[in-house]
Amino acid sequence: MPDEGNTQDPGTPGTADDQAPVLSQRLDRLFRMNQTAGQKLTNNEVAEQVRQRHPGLRVSGAYLSALRAGTRVNPSPELLVALAEYFGVPPGYFLDRDESGRITEQLEMLEGMRNAGIRGIAMRAVGLSNENLEAVASVLDQIRKLQGLPPVHEEAEDDPTGQK
Repeated sequence: MPDEGNTQDPGTPGTADDQAPVLSQRLDRLFRMNQTAGQKLTNNEVAEQVRQRHPGLRVSGAYLSALRAGTRVNPSPELLVALAEYFGVPPGYFLDRDESGRITEQLEMLEGMRNAGIRGIAMRAVGLSNENLEAVASVLDQIRKLQGLPPVHEEAEDDPTGQK
């Protein structure tokens, strides 16, 4: 039986070993950059979401862990597309050096903003009406979409601790 999300493509340049560090680093970066309310994404959570969106796709948390660690290196094109969709990046992020470099720059810029500027944005929002807060949230959602980031899950807002 074939491995989860695994295909062999003899037309792909380089060896699987050459691609392992690149793919694992890029995938791991997406996991690290996409945290909700300070909670890190888990391999199992992402696998479950991907399976829900793509019921015919076989993927597990263990397989994603192996991809992130570089011990598995040849996921199917369908899995790469599904992961790109989940994280809100183009599929080329995983395979194209130029596109990956551009997106990585954007992600690093956003991480810097997260570390330095989020408090300032929150302070500016204090005292705004619910209607104005919704407008600000809508603008931020559009910016996230333009940056290729996944949508923010509303459940995280229900509990300020980020716990359920």
